[in-house]
Amino acid sequence: MGIKSLKSIQDILTSAQVYRNLTVPELVEAAIKRGEGKLTNTGALQVTTGRYTGRSPKDKYIVYEPTIADKIAWGNVNQPFDQDKFFNLYQDVLDYLSDKELFLFNGYAGAEDLYSLPITVVNEYAWHNLFAHQLFIRPVEDIMNTDTKPFTIVSAPGFHAIPAIHGTKSETFIIIHFEKRLVLIGGTEYAGEMKKSIFTVMNTLLPPKNVLTMHCSANTDMKGNVALFFGLSGTGKTTLSADPKRLLIGDDEHGWSEAGIFNMEGGCYAKCIDLSEQKEPQIYRSVRFGTVLENVMIEENTREPDYYDHSLTENTRAAYPIEYMENALIPSVAGHPNVIIFLTADAFGVLPPIAKLTKTQAMYHFLSGYTSKLAGTERGITKPEATFSTCYGAPFLPLRASVYAKLLGEKIDKYETDVFLVNTGWSGGPYGVGKRMDLNYTRAMITDAITGELDKFNYTPDPIFGLLIPDCCPRVPNDLLIPRNTWTNKEAYDQQALELANRFNKNFEELEKKDPAIKELF
Repeated sequence: MGIKSLKSIQDILTSAQVYRNLTVPELVEAAIKRGEGKLTNTGALQVTTGRYTGRSPKDKYIVYEPTIADKIAWGNVNQPFDQDKFFNLYQDVLDYLSDKELFLFNGYAGAEDLYSLPITVVNEYAWHNLFAHQLFIRPVEDIMNTDTKPFTIVSAPGFHAIPAIHGTKSETFIIIHFEKRLVLIGGTEYAGEMKKSIFTVMNTLLPPKNVLTMHCSANTDMKGNVALFFGLSGTGKTTLSADPKRLLIGDDEHGWSEAGIFNMEGGCYAKCIDLSEQKEPQIYRSVRFGTVLENVMIEENTREPDYYDHSLTENTRAAYPIEYMENALIPSVAGHPNVIIFLTADAFGVLPPIAKLTKTQAMYHFLSGYTSKLAGTERGITKPEATFSTCYGAPFLPLRASVYAKLLGEKIDKYETDVFLVNTGWSGGPYGVGKRMDLNYTRAMITDAITGELDKFNYTPDPIFGLLIPDCCPRVPNDLLIPRNTWTNKEAYDQQALELANRFNKNFEELEKKDPAIKELF
Protein backbone atom coordinates (compact mmCIF):
# COMPACT_ATOMS: atom_id res chain seq x y z
CA MET A 1 0.00 0.00 0.00
CA GLY A 2 1.51 3.33 -1.03
CA ILE A 3 1.81 6.17 1.44
CA LYS A 4 0.06 9.41 0.54
CA SER A 5 1.67 12.84 0.61
CA LEU A 6 2.04 13.22 4.36
CA LYS A 7 0.27 15.88 6.36
CA SER A 8 0.82 16.34 10.06
CA ILE A 9 -1.60 17.26 12.80
CA GLN A 10 0.22 20.60 12.96
CA ASP A 11 -0.78 21.27 9.34
CA ILE A 12 -4.41 20.75 10.30
CA LEU A 13 -4.14 22.86 13.46
CA THR A 14 -2.83 25.84 11.49
CA SER A 15 -5.58 25.67 8.87
CA ALA A 16 -8.69 24.53 10.76
CA GLN A 17 -10.77 26.42 13.31
CA VAL A 18 -9.08 25.42 16.57
CA TYR A 19 -10.16 26.32 20.10
CA ARG A 20 -7.10 25.98 22.33
CA ASN A 21 -7.20 25.24 26.05
CA LEU A 22 -10.70 26.52 26.67
CA THR A 23 -11.88 26.87 30.24
CA VAL A 24 -14.47 24.50 31.71
CA PRO A 25 -17.35 27.00 31.27
CA GLU A 26 -16.30 27.63 27.67
CA LEU A 27 -16.20 23.90 26.90
CA VAL A 28 -19.57 23.30 28.56
CA GLU A 29 -21.09 26.17 26.56
CA ALA A 30 -19.58 24.84 23.32
CA ALA A 31 -20.87 21.32 23.96
CA ILE A 32 -24.40 22.55 24.63
CA LYS A 33 -24.36 24.92 21.65
CA ARG A 34 -23.24 22.08 19.39
CA GLY A 35 -25.96 19.75 20.71
CA GLU A 36 -23.49 17.36 22.30
CA GLY A 37 -25.01 17.33 25.79
CA LYS A 38 -27.43 18.75 28.33
CA LEU A 39 -27.01 20.37 31.73
CA THR A 40 -28.37 18.39 34.67
CA ASN A 41 -29.91 19.95 37.77
CA THR A 42 -26.52 19.63 39.49
CA GLY A 43 -24.72 21.52 36.71
CA ALA A 44 -23.03 18.40 35.30
CA LEU A 45 -22.95 17.86 31.53
CA GLN A 46 -24.93 14.79 30.48
CA VAL A 47 -23.79 13.08 27.26
CA THR A 48 -24.37 9.77 25.50
CA THR A 49 -21.76 7.79 23.60
CA GLY A 50 -23.92 6.12 20.96
CA ARG A 51 -23.22 2.55 19.90
CA TYR A 52 -20.17 2.03 22.10
CA THR A 53 -20.70 2.48 25.83
CA GLY A 54 -17.40 0.92 26.85
CA ARG A 55 -13.92 0.17 25.60
CA SER A 56 -13.32 -1.73 22.34
CA PRO A 57 -10.32 -3.95 23.27
CA LYS A 58 -10.44 -5.94 20.03
CA ASP A 59 -9.93 -2.70 18.09
CA LYS A 60 -6.85 -1.56 19.99
CA TYR A 61 -3.44 -1.80 18.29
CA ILE A 62 0.22 -0.83 18.64
CA VAL A 63 2.14 0.07 15.49
CA TYR A 64 4.85 -2.50 14.84
CA GLU A 65 8.06 -0.50 14.35
CA PRO A 66 11.76 -0.94 15.25
CA THR A 67 11.87 1.13 18.44
CA ILE A 68 9.25 -1.03 20.14
CA ALA A 69 9.13 -4.33 18.24
CA ASP A 70 11.15 -6.44 20.69
CA LYS A 71 9.67 -4.89 23.85
CA ILE A 72 5.96 -5.58 23.44
CA ALA A 73 4.20 -8.77 24.50
CA TRP A 74 2.44 -9.17 21.16
CA GLY A 75 -0.78 -11.17 21.08
CA ASN A 76 -4.53 -10.80 21.41
CA VAL A 77 -4.18 -7.87 23.81
CA ASN A 78 -1.30 -6.04 22.12
CA GLN A 79 -2.14 -6.43 18.46
CA PRO A 80 0.47 -5.26 15.92
CA PHE A 81 -0.52 -2.75 13.24
CA ASP A 82 1.36 -2.17 10.00
CA GLN A 83 3.16 1.21 9.71
CA ASP A 84 2.11 1.90 6.12
CA LYS A 85 -1.52 1.17 6.93
CA PHE A 86 -1.30 3.41 9.97
CA PHE A 87 -0.05 6.40 7.96
CA ASN A 88 -2.72 5.94 5.30
CA LEU A 89 -5.40 5.80 7.98
CA TYR A 90 -3.84 8.79 9.74
CA GLN A 91 -3.93 10.84 6.54
CA ASP A 92 -7.57 9.97 5.98
CA VAL A 93 -8.40 11.04 9.54
CA LEU A 94 -6.56 14.33 9.08
CA ASP A 95 -8.40 14.94 5.80
CA TYR A 96 -11.66 14.30 7.64
CA LEU A 97 -10.76 16.78 10.39
CA SER A 98 -9.42 19.49 8.08
CA ASP A 99 -12.78 21.30 7.75
CA LYS A 100 -14.01 20.67 11.31
CA GLU A 101 -13.99 22.84 14.42
CA LEU A 102 -11.38 21.30 16.70
CA PHE A 103 -10.70 21.54 20.43
CA LEU A 104 -7.17 21.28 21.82
CA PHE A 105 -6.02 20.60 25.37
CA ASN A 106 -2.45 20.67 26.68
CA GLY A 107 -1.81 18.85 29.94
CA TYR A 108 0.17 15.95 31.24
CA ALA A 109 0.07 12.53 32.87
CA GLY A 110 2.03 11.73 36.01
CA ALA A 111 1.96 13.93 39.11
CA GLU A 112 5.64 13.31 39.91
CA ASP A 113 7.72 15.87 38.01
CA LEU A 114 10.48 13.45 37.01
CA TYR A 115 8.04 11.12 35.24
CA SER A 116 5.47 13.56 33.89
CA LEU A 117 4.46 13.04 30.27
CA PRO A 118 3.21 16.11 28.37
CA ILE A 119 0.01 15.41 26.42
CA THR A 120 -1.71 17.26 23.60
CA VAL A 121 -5.30 16.17 22.98
CA VAL A 122 -7.07 17.15 19.75
CA ASN A 123 -10.81 16.48 19.71
CA GLU A 124 -13.65 16.65 17.23
CA TYR A 125 -16.14 17.01 20.12
CA ALA A 126 -16.13 19.75 22.75
CA TRP A 127 -17.28 17.35 25.46
CA HIS A 128 -14.38 15.00 24.71
CA ASN A 129 -12.03 17.92 25.27
CA LEU A 130 -13.80 18.67 28.56
CA PHE A 131 -13.29 15.02 29.52
CA ALA A 132 -9.56 15.32 28.73
CA HIS A 133 -9.36 18.56 30.73
CA GLN A 134 -10.90 16.90 33.78
CA LEU A 135 -9.18 13.49 33.61
CA PHE A 136 -5.61 14.48 32.78
CA ILE A 137 -3.52 16.85 34.89
CA ARG A 138 -4.13 20.49 34.14
CA PRO A 139 -1.17 22.53 32.83
CA VAL A 140 1.53 23.72 35.19
CA GLU A 141 4.08 25.99 33.53
CA ASP A 142 7.28 24.38 34.81
CA ILE A 143 6.04 20.89 33.91
CA MET A 144 4.82 21.91 30.47
CA ASN A 145 8.25 23.37 29.68
CA THR A 146 9.86 19.95 30.08
CA ASP A 147 12.08 18.66 27.27
CA THR A 148 10.10 15.41 27.15
CA LYS A 149 8.42 15.07 23.76
CA PRO A 150 4.64 15.02 24.21
CA PHE A 151 2.25 12.34 23.11
CA THR A 152 -0.56 13.62 20.93
CA ILE A 153 -4.03 12.09 20.97
CA VAL A 154 -6.07 12.69 17.83
CA SER A 155 -9.67 11.68 18.46
CA ALA A 156 -12.13 11.65 15.54
CA PRO A 157 -15.20 9.68 16.66
CA GLY A 158 -17.12 10.68 13.52
CA PHE A 159 -14.55 9.01 11.25
CA HIS A 160 -15.34 5.35 10.59
CA ALA A 161 -12.59 3.10 9.28
CA ILE A 162 -13.19 0.77 6.35
CA PRO A 163 -11.48 -2.52 7.26
CA ALA A 164 -10.79 -3.53 3.66
CA ILE A 165 -8.98 -0.24 3.07
CA HIS A 166 -7.50 0.65 6.44
CA GLY A 167 -6.56 -2.79 7.80
CA THR A 168 -8.69 -2.58 10.92
CA LYS A 169 -11.13 -5.21 12.18
CA SER A 170 -14.06 -2.82 12.33
CA GLU A 171 -15.00 0.83 11.97
CA THR A 172 -13.38 1.49 15.35
CA PHE A 173 -9.67 1.91 16.02
CA ILE A 174 -7.41 2.89 18.90
CA ILE A 175 -3.82 2.83 17.65
CA ILE A 176 -0.63 3.83 19.47
CA HIS A 177 2.51 4.76 17.50
CA PHE A 178 5.34 5.02 20.02
CA GLU A 179 8.03 6.34 17.67
CA LYS A 180 5.76 9.13 16.38
CA ARG A 181 4.30 9.73 19.88
CA LEU A 182 0.78 9.46 18.51
CA VAL A 183 -2.52 7.95 19.63
CA LEU A 184 -5.14 7.76 16.88
CA ILE A 185 -8.77 7.12 17.86
CA GLY A 186 -11.84 6.90 15.65
CA GLY A 187 -15.20 5.23 15.18
CA THR A 188 -16.13 5.38 18.87
CA GLU A 189 -17.50 8.15 21.08
CA TYR A 190 -16.53 6.41 24.32
CA ALA A 191 -14.20 8.94 25.98
CA GLY A 192 -12.51 6.37 28.22
CA GLU A 193 -10.41 5.24 25.24
CA MET A 194 -8.32 8.42 25.60
CA LYS A 195 -7.67 7.83 29.30
CA LYS A 196 -6.73 4.17 28.90
CA SER A 197 -4.53 4.84 25.86
CA ILE A 198 -2.30 7.14 27.90
CA PHE A 199 -2.28 4.58 30.73
CA THR A 200 -1.04 2.03 28.18
CA VAL A 201 1.67 4.49 27.10
CA MET A 202 2.80 5.04 30.70
CA ASN A 203 2.77 1.28 31.29
CA THR A 204 5.28 1.01 28.44
CA LEU A 205 7.57 3.97 29.10
CA LEU A 206 7.96 3.91 32.89
CA PRO A 207 8.87 0.32 33.95
CA PRO A 208 12.28 0.54 32.16
CA LYS A 209 12.89 3.57 34.42
CA ASN A 210 12.29 1.39 37.50
CA VAL A 211 8.77 2.78 38.00
CA LEU A 212 6.07 0.20 38.66
CA THR A 213 2.87 1.27 36.90
CA MET A 214 -0.29 0.01 38.57
CA HIS A 215 -4.02 -0.25 37.93
CA CYS A 216 -5.03 0.56 41.50
CA SER A 217 -6.47 3.20 43.80
CA ALA A 218 -4.43 4.78 46.58
CA ASN A 219 -4.98 6.72 49.79
CA THR A 220 -3.01 7.88 52.80
CA ASP A 221 -3.52 9.13 56.33
CA MET A 222 -2.31 12.38 57.86
CA LYS A 223 0.89 10.66 58.98
CA GLY A 224 1.79 9.54 55.45
CA ASN A 225 0.86 5.87 55.79
CA VAL A 226 -0.04 4.89 52.22
CA ALA A 227 -2.33 2.04 51.11
CA LEU A 228 -2.87 0.68 47.59
CA PHE A 229 -6.05 -1.11 46.49
CA PHE A 230 -5.99 -3.48 43.51
CA GLY A 231 -9.15 -5.13 42.27
CA LEU A 232 -11.22 -5.92 39.19
CA SER A 233 -14.77 -4.71 38.59
CA GLY A 234 -17.19 -5.61 41.37
CA THR A 235 -14.59 -6.16 44.09
CA GLY A 236 -15.20 -2.86 45.89
CA LYS A 237 -11.99 -1.02 44.96
CA THR A 238 -13.61 2.40 44.63
CA THR A 239 -15.90 2.02 47.64
CA LEU A 240 -13.19 0.77 49.99
CA SER A 241 -10.51 3.26 48.96
CA ALA A 242 -12.89 6.24 49.26
CA ASP A 243 -12.44 6.47 53.02
CA PRO A 244 -13.51 9.86 54.46
CA LYS A 245 -10.96 9.40 57.25
CA ARG A 246 -8.09 9.19 54.74
CA LEU A 247 -6.78 11.35 51.89
CA LEU A 248 -7.40 10.12 48.34
CA ILE A 249 -4.28 10.04 46.17
CA GLY A 250 -6.14 8.68 43.16
CA ASP A 251 -8.82 6.20 42.17
CA ASP A 252 -7.39 4.23 39.24
CA GLU A 253 -3.83 4.65 37.88
CA HIS A 254 -0.58 5.10 39.80
CA GLY A 255 3.17 4.85 39.53
CA TRP A 256 5.59 3.66 42.23
CA SER A 257 8.99 5.30 41.84
CA GLU A 258 12.07 5.64 44.04
CA ALA A 259 10.34 8.65 45.64
CA GLY A 260 7.00 6.96 46.36
CA ILE A 261 3.50 6.80 44.92
CA PHE A 262 2.11 9.26 42.38
CA ASN A 263 -1.20 9.56 40.58
CA MET A 264 -1.00 9.45 36.78
CA GLU A 265 -4.22 11.42 36.41
CA GLY A 266 -5.81 14.66 37.48
CA GLY A 267 -9.33 13.33 37.78
CA CYS A 268 -11.63 10.42 38.52
CA TYR A 269 -13.74 8.31 36.16
CA ALA A 270 -16.17 6.71 38.57
CA LYS A 271 -18.85 4.17 37.78
CA CYS A 272 -22.17 5.64 38.86
CA ILE A 273 -24.70 2.89 38.23
CA ASP A 274 -27.06 2.88 41.25
CA LEU A 275 -25.09 5.77 42.75
CA SER A 276 -26.57 7.18 45.96
CA GLU A 277 -25.48 9.79 48.46
CA GLN A 278 -25.89 7.29 51.27
CA LYS A 279 -23.58 4.61 49.81
CA GLU A 280 -20.96 6.77 48.09
CA PRO A 281 -21.35 10.35 49.33
CA GLN A 282 -18.04 11.65 48.01
CA ILE A 283 -18.67 10.52 44.44
CA TYR A 284 -22.30 11.64 44.61
CA ARG A 285 -21.31 15.14 45.68
CA SER A 286 -18.67 15.32 42.93
CA VAL A 287 -21.36 15.33 40.23
CA ARG A 288 -21.56 19.08 39.75
CA PHE A 289 -20.66 21.78 37.24
CA GLY A 290 -17.75 20.60 35.12
CA THR A 291 -18.46 16.92 35.64
CA VAL A 292 -19.19 14.82 32.55
CA LEU A 293 -21.99 12.26 33.04
CA GLU A 294 -21.69 9.51 30.45
CA ASN A 295 -24.80 7.54 29.47
CA VAL A 296 -26.73 8.48 32.63
CA MET A 297 -30.39 9.05 31.85
CA ILE A 298 -31.99 12.27 33.11
CA GLU A 299 -35.57 13.36 33.73
CA GLU A 300 -36.52 15.58 30.79
CA ASN A 301 -38.17 18.35 32.79
CA THR A 302 -36.22 18.42 36.04
CA ARG A 303 -32.92 17.32 34.45
CA GLU A 304 -32.33 15.15 37.49
CA PRO A 305 -29.97 12.20 36.89
CA ASP A 306 -31.53 8.74 37.26
CA TYR A 307 -28.62 6.60 38.39
CA TYR A 308 -30.87 3.53 38.63
CA ASP A 309 -31.76 3.61 34.92
CA HIS A 310 -29.70 0.90 33.20
CA SER A 311 -31.36 1.32 29.80
CA LEU A 312 -28.26 2.56 27.94
CA THR A 313 -25.61 0.57 29.78
CA GLU A 314 -24.48 -0.75 33.16
CA ASN A 315 -21.25 1.18 32.52
CA THR A 316 -22.53 4.68 33.35
CA ARG A 317 -19.71 7.01 34.35
CA ALA A 318 -18.92 10.35 35.98
CA ALA A 319 -15.71 12.15 34.99
CA TYR A 320 -14.55 14.97 37.27
CA PRO A 321 -11.31 16.55 38.54
CA ILE A 322 -9.86 14.98 41.65
CA GLU A 323 -10.29 18.31 43.46
CA TYR A 324 -14.03 17.60 43.52
CA MET A 325 -13.36 14.83 46.05
CA GLU A 326 -13.55 16.42 49.49
CA ASN A 327 -10.54 14.50 50.83
CA ALA A 328 -8.27 14.66 47.76
CA LEU A 329 -4.52 14.99 48.25
CA ILE A 330 -3.15 17.75 46.00
CA PRO A 331 -0.59 17.36 44.49
CA SER A 332 -1.33 13.63 44.22
CA VAL A 333 2.02 12.31 45.43
CA ALA A 334 2.90 10.43 48.61
CA GLY A 335 5.51 8.15 50.13
CA HIS A 336 6.05 4.44 49.72
CA PRO A 337 3.07 2.20 50.53
CA ASN A 338 2.95 0.59 53.93
CA VAL A 339 0.20 -1.81 52.85
CA ILE A 340 -1.10 -3.27 49.59
CA ILE A 341 -4.61 -4.73 49.43
CA PHE A 342 -5.56 -7.20 46.70
CA LEU A 343 -9.35 -7.33 46.48
CA THR A 344 -11.24 -10.32 45.11
CA ALA A 345 -14.95 -11.13 45.03
CA ASP A 346 -14.80 -14.90 45.35
CA ALA A 347 -18.22 -16.29 44.39
CA PHE A 348 -17.04 -19.80 45.26
CA GLY A 349 -17.00 -18.74 48.92
CA VAL A 350 -13.73 -20.49 49.75
CA LEU A 351 -11.12 -17.74 50.09
CA PRO A 352 -10.66 -16.20 53.56
CA PRO A 353 -12.02 -12.69 54.17
CA ILE A 354 -8.47 -11.51 54.84
CA ALA A 355 -5.07 -13.16 54.61
CA LYS A 356 -1.49 -11.92 54.72
CA LEU A 357 0.76 -12.79 51.78
CA THR A 358 4.45 -13.50 51.63
CA LYS A 359 6.39 -11.70 48.89
CA THR A 360 6.21 -14.82 46.71
CA GLN A 361 2.47 -15.16 47.28
CA ALA A 362 2.01 -11.46 46.54
CA MET A 363 3.74 -11.80 43.19
CA TYR A 364 1.68 -14.93 42.43
CA HIS A 365 -1.65 -13.26 43.20
CA PHE A 366 -0.58 -10.07 41.41
CA LEU A 367 0.13 -12.10 38.29
CA SER A 368 -3.13 -14.04 38.72
CA GLY A 369 -5.45 -11.04 39.25
CA TYR A 370 -8.37 -13.24 40.33
CA THR A 371 -12.03 -12.50 40.85
CA SER A 372 -15.21 -14.26 39.69
CA LYS A 373 -18.06 -13.50 37.31
CA LEU A 374 -21.50 -14.29 38.65
CA ALA A 375 -24.23 -16.35 37.04
CA GLY A 376 -26.39 -14.16 34.85
CA THR A 377 -23.89 -11.35 34.40
CA GLU A 378 -23.05 -12.54 30.89
CA ARG A 379 -24.91 -14.69 28.41
CA GLY A 380 -24.02 -18.36 28.84
CA ILE A 381 -22.72 -18.10 32.40
CA THR A 382 -24.89 -20.37 34.56
CA LYS A 383 -22.59 -20.71 37.56
CA PRO A 384 -19.76 -18.67 39.09
CA GLU A 385 -16.82 -18.45 36.73
CA ALA A 386 -13.23 -17.72 37.72
CA THR A 387 -11.77 -14.69 35.96
CA PHE A 388 -8.08 -13.81 35.84
CA SER A 389 -6.65 -10.48 34.64
CA THR A 390 -2.86 -10.38 34.81
CA CYS A 391 -1.58 -7.73 37.25
CA TYR A 392 -5.22 -6.60 37.69
CA GLY A 393 -4.97 -4.77 34.38
CA ALA A 394 -4.18 -7.11 31.47
CA PRO A 395 -5.81 -4.95 28.73
CA PHE A 396 -3.41 -2.07 29.45
CA LEU A 397 -0.06 -3.85 29.90
CA PRO A 398 2.08 -3.82 26.73
CA LEU A 399 5.21 -5.30 28.33
CA ARG A 400 5.63 -8.88 29.50
CA ALA A 401 3.88 -9.65 32.78
CA SER A 402 7.17 -10.70 34.38
CA VAL A 403 8.45 -7.10 34.07
CA TYR A 404 5.69 -5.75 36.32
CA ALA A 405 5.79 -8.66 38.78
CA LYS A 406 9.56 -8.41 39.17
CA LEU A 407 9.29 -4.70 39.98
CA LEU A 408 6.54 -5.40 42.52
CA GLY A 409 8.66 -8.02 44.31
CA GLU A 410 11.70 -5.75 44.41
CA LYS A 411 9.73 -2.85 45.85
CA ILE A 412 7.94 -4.99 48.45
CA ASP A 413 11.39 -6.12 49.62
CA LYS A 414 13.02 -2.70 49.54
CA TYR A 415 10.25 -0.80 51.30
CA GLU A 416 9.03 -3.65 53.57
CA THR A 417 5.45 -3.35 52.36
CA ASP A 418 2.81 -5.68 53.81
CA VAL A 419 0.42 -7.32 51.35
CA PHE A 420 -3.05 -8.66 52.13
CA LEU A 421 -5.62 -10.56 50.07
CA VAL A 422 -9.16 -9.48 50.96
CA ASN A 423 -12.20 -11.44 49.82
CA THR A 424 -15.24 -9.19 49.43
CA GLY A 425 -17.22 -12.08 47.94
CA TRP A 426 -19.11 -14.92 49.58
CA SER A 427 -18.89 -16.74 52.89
CA GLY A 428 -20.71 -19.82 54.21
CA GLY A 429 -21.22 -21.22 50.74
CA PRO A 430 -20.97 -20.24 47.09
CA TYR A 431 -23.04 -17.57 45.37
CA GLY A 432 -26.70 -18.53 45.76
CA VAL A 433 -26.07 -20.42 49.03
CA GLY A 434 -23.78 -18.31 51.19
CA LYS A 435 -23.93 -14.61 51.94
CA ARG A 436 -21.89 -11.70 50.61
CA MET A 437 -19.24 -10.56 53.06
CA ASP A 438 -20.58 -7.83 55.35
CA LEU A 439 -19.11 -4.50 54.21
CA ASN A 440 -18.66 -3.34 57.81
CA TYR A 441 -16.54 -6.42 58.56
CA THR A 442 -14.48 -5.84 55.42
CA ARG A 443 -13.88 -2.21 56.36
CA ALA A 444 -12.84 -3.27 59.86
CA MET A 445 -10.37 -5.85 58.55
CA ILE A 446 -8.82 -3.43 56.05
CA THR A 447 -8.52 -0.74 58.73
CA ASP A 448 -6.75 -3.18 61.05
CA ALA A 449 -4.43 -4.28 58.24
CA ILE A 450 -3.53 -0.68 57.35
CA THR A 451 -3.02 0.47 60.95
CA GLY A 452 -0.92 -2.57 61.87
CA GLU A 453 -3.47 -3.88 64.39
CA LEU A 454 -3.29 -7.35 62.80
CA ASP A 455 0.44 -7.54 63.55
CA LYS A 456 -0.50 -8.22 67.18
CA PHE A 457 -1.86 -11.66 66.28
CA ASN A 458 -0.48 -14.93 65.00
CA TYR A 459 -1.25 -16.28 61.53
CA THR A 460 -2.20 -19.83 60.52
CA PRO A 461 -1.62 -21.10 56.94
CA ASP A 462 -4.71 -22.16 54.99
CA PRO A 463 -4.25 -25.91 54.18
CA ILE A 464 -5.28 -25.57 50.51
CA PHE A 465 -4.20 -22.10 49.40
CA GLY A 466 -1.33 -21.56 51.85
CA LEU A 467 -2.63 -18.08 52.69
CA LEU A 468 -1.74 -16.74 56.16
CA ILE A 469 -4.99 -16.20 58.07
CA PRO A 470 -4.90 -14.07 61.24
CA ASP A 471 -6.02 -15.93 64.36
CA CYS A 472 -8.00 -12.88 65.44
CA CYS A 473 -9.33 -9.66 63.99
CA PRO A 474 -11.05 -7.28 66.42
CA ARG A 475 -14.66 -6.45 65.53
CA VAL A 476 -14.92 -9.55 63.31
CA PRO A 477 -16.23 -12.97 64.51
CA ASN A 478 -13.38 -15.48 64.70
CA ASP A 479 -15.36 -18.19 62.87
CA LEU A 480 -15.69 -15.89 59.87
CA LEU A 481 -11.91 -15.77 59.43
CA ILE A 482 -11.67 -19.47 58.54
CA PRO A 483 -13.91 -19.99 55.48
CA ARG A 484 -14.32 -23.74 56.05
CA ASN A 485 -15.85 -23.04 59.48
CA THR A 486 -18.63 -21.01 57.87
CA TRP A 487 -19.81 -23.89 55.65
CA THR A 488 -22.39 -26.38 56.94
CA ASN A 489 -21.19 -28.99 54.46
CA LYS A 490 -17.41 -29.26 55.01
CA GLU A 491 -16.89 -31.78 52.19
CA ALA A 492 -18.59 -29.41 49.76
CA TYR A 493 -16.20 -26.68 50.89
CA ASP A 494 -13.18 -28.91 50.31
CA GLN A 495 -14.39 -29.77 46.81
CA GLN A 496 -15.01 -26.13 45.90
CA ALA A 497 -11.67 -25.02 47.32
CA LEU A 498 -9.75 -27.67 45.38
CA GLU A 499 -11.60 -26.72 42.19
CA LEU A 500 -10.62 -23.07 42.58
CA ALA A 501 -7.02 -24.02 43.42
CA ASN A 502 -6.88 -26.05 40.19
CA ARG A 503 -8.14 -23.04 38.23
CA PHE A 504 -5.37 -20.91 39.73
CA ASN A 505 -2.81 -23.55 38.75
CA LYS A 506 -4.06 -23.85 35.17
CA ASN A 507 -4.11 -20.10 34.72
CA PHE A 508 -0.55 -19.83 36.01
CA GLU A 509 0.65 -22.58 33.71
CA GLU A 510 -0.72 -20.59 30.77
CA LEU A 511 1.02 -17.44 32.00
CA GLU A 512 4.35 -19.27 32.19
CA LYS A 513 3.93 -20.60 28.65
CA LYS A 514 3.41 -17.06 27.34
CA ASP A 515 6.17 -15.57 29.48
CA PRO A 516 8.88 -18.08 30.53
CA ALA A 517 10.64 -15.37 32.56
CA ILE A 518 7.90 -15.75 35.18
CA LYS A 519 9.49 -19.03 36.32
CA GLU A 520 12.66 -17.15 37.23
CA LEU A 521 10.73 -15.02 39.73
CA PHE A 522 9.83 -17.95 41.99
